[in-house]
Formats: sequence, structure tokens, C-alpha cells
Amino acid sequence: MCGRYTLSTVDGSDIAQRFSLVEPPAAETLGRFNVCPTEAIAVVHEPQRADAVRWGLRPFRNSGFAPINVRAETAGTRFKFLMKGGRCLVLADGWYEWLKQERKGGPRLPFRYTVDGGAPFAFAGLYDGTGAAILTTAANAVCAPVHDRMPVVLEGPEAEAAWLSGDVGVDEALEFLLPLEDRRVAVAPANPAVNKAGVEGPELLTPPSESLF
Repeated sequence: MCGRYTLSTVDGSDIAQRFSLVEPPAAETLGRFNVCPTEAIAVVHEPQRADAVRWGLRPFRNSGFAPINVRAETAGTRFKFLMKGGRCLVLADGWYEWLKQERKGGPRLPFRYTVDGGAPFAFAGLYDGTGAAILTTAANAVCAPVHDRMPVVLEGPEAEAAWLSGDVGVDEALEFLLPLEDRRVAVAPANPAVNKAGVEGPELLTPPSESLF
């Protein structure tokens, strides 16, 4: 799964250049070290344009369930209407997963995952016109020791363009929903302060000196 992530850069021009955007993403979506569900996130749902949208799809009819993640294995059936016309990129430069401590009642231990040494990347996402969800898949060998799922990270600009393209059908798009290669993913302990929603700052990326890691 992916319940928190980062887009830590504050340089919107760098992000604009990386994703071929006409304008940088909204300032509120940048410099983020603890992006939480329901907050504004930077999403590209049409080429060259990034919008700030809510992290989370509309609540299901007659239900309060508003997914922030969609499983790759069921995306082609349960969310087929969005796989046809609602594919998007969710811009990021890392994500968090948590490991439970062996001792009962101990705090969960956060780890941050990055790609290509901390470069920005795009999660495969689905956009419903108001909000977006991140697609998840089985964990690769780097992520599996902490969690059995990981977000779908698209391989690069070519895959990102194809994911957005209306010329790519659902069956072909599903082929992108695979774990990223192990060699491109790195993991490091993060600061347990990230466990609390609303906490922000670069200090979240590294554990304090007195950490239990």
C-alpha cells in the first residue's frame, strides 16, 4: 500500500522540466515531507499540466469508502471506467512504509523508499475528476521485508506518456502495473515523527540520534 509519501523539492521549475509541464505544480504540493490522505497532491491527468487535487477518490455510492489506493490486480475490473479515461500521474520523490515492533505496543517504525537516488518520479494513478488514487502492486525484493505491497512507480517519461495516452487501451495499460526493478529502489529509516499526520519538515527523512534503529 501507500499511505504517506513525499514530494520534498521546493523547486517547481525542476519538476516542470522533468515532467514536461507548461507551469510548475501548485506551491502547496511542493516541499512536502509527509503527504497524507485527503490533502492536495500534484497530479498530471493530461499532458503538460499539473493540478492540485485531493488524495482520494469520491466515496463509493451509499458508502463512506473513498479509496486512496487501488490494487493493480482489480483495477481493470473494479475501476475499468477510470482505467479507460482517468489515468494520471501522481508526482513524488519517495514514500513511506511502517514496520511493527516485536514488543507489543511499541511504535511503528517508518522507512522511506526512494528511486534512482532520490530523483522525482510518478506513481501510476487514477483520477475521477475531483481526486486521485495511487495504484499498488506486489512488493519487490527491496520493499517486501517491510510490507507485501508497494506503489506502482512508472519506469520513466516514456512509460508516463503511454500511461496518460488515450491511444493505450486498458489491457495494454495494465501491463505497466508491475513492481519497479529492485536495483532502482533504495530504503532508509525515517523519523518516527512522520507517524503523526500534519507534521512536516526535512527532519522526517532521517531518524533522530536516539532512534531505536
